[in-house]
Amino acid sequence: MKAGIHPDYKEVTVLLSDGTQIKTRSTLDTKDGLYKPEVDSRNHPFYTKSSNFTSKAGRVDRFKRMYEKK
Repeated sequence: MKAGIHPDYKEVTVLLSDGTQIKTRSTLDTKDGLYKPEVDSRNHPFYTKSSNFTSKAGRVDRFKRMYEKK
């Protein structure tokens, strides 16, 4: 490997939405060594089989149909 061209590879703690902490190594630049993702496998609709996103999309379409100009 060439010296001086690679980013720093350091330990990072990933804090999931349910409070689970995972220690890993990454090139991610964090000030305090803690990364809090907004979406993970604990709260993403694909993994939780939640249809919340699709039901919101249906409500928006219904609203648009109700108030569209004829």
